[in-house]
Amino acid sequence: MDLLIILTIIFGVAMSFGYFAQTYKIVKRKNAEGVSILAYLLFSFGIIIWLIYGVSINSIPIIISNIVYLIGSLSVMVSYASNPH
Repeated sequence: MDLLIILTIIFGVAMSFGYFAQTYKIVKRKNAEGVSILAYLLFSFGIIIWLIYGVSINSIPIIISNIVYLIGSLSVMVSYASNPH
């Protein structure tokens, strides 16, 4: 694998930590106040489109990054649904 592909995967996955930080905050506080579920639904839709695109062009960095993004975004939505807001 060349360096650009490796960096793309590493930073693509690292950028998804924002989703997991939001999930952690919701779970820790047991409160989802201030979280926009509409924003996360839109993020998820965009992520799915990018994932489909990555699969269609067989791009491992796009596929891996967007799978992790989708897991992160879904984790926020699940924690939102299971905590008061």
